[in-house]
Amino acid sequence: MICADELGPGIPRTFAPAPGWSPGGHRIKAPLEYSRGSDKTWVYGGLRIRDGSEVTYCAASRNSDGWIQLLTRIARANPRGRIRVVTDNLSSHTSGKVRQWLARHPRIQQVFIPKRACWLNMAEGWWRLLRRAASAGQSFVDTEEITHAVAVATAQLNTHAKPWI
Repeated sequence: MICADELGPGIPRTFAPAPGWSPGGHRIKAPLEYSRGSDKTWVYGGLRIRDGSEVTYCAASRNSDGWIQLLTRIARANPRGRIRVVTDNLSSHTSGKVRQWLARHPRIQQVFIPKRACWLNMAEGWWRLLRRAASAGQSFVDTEEITHAVAVATAQLNTHAKPWI
């Protein structure tokens, strides 16, 4: 059983360094210099609850092609047996293109959680761990940095993976 979902969009943004403190112990007030890039990236992921390992990858958009790519990676990471993918009812998960792909890969079956019940998907809890490991306190210049941070954080989290109950 795999719990799968998308996280995002991740948007590159930079913040000026903190101005520091005055000799009197007060925070120095400075104008906020903030920039946000026009690029976005989505993180796709599938959590194998049996052992807690995750398959992730980043894509420029959230669409059926991205979902099929995630399903392909999940199938590759789980070469034997039936795979049930627990996910939400997003249109990119139920599109004709995805249904055709699933018809050609009968060992993969999608199981949809009820609408407005995203907390039933255990991938939501894993996203919290990923955000903390990959992006907490970080400033990213471009989507390549976000992709790299996600890959490093996924590898680190997978080394300490435990079954999800």
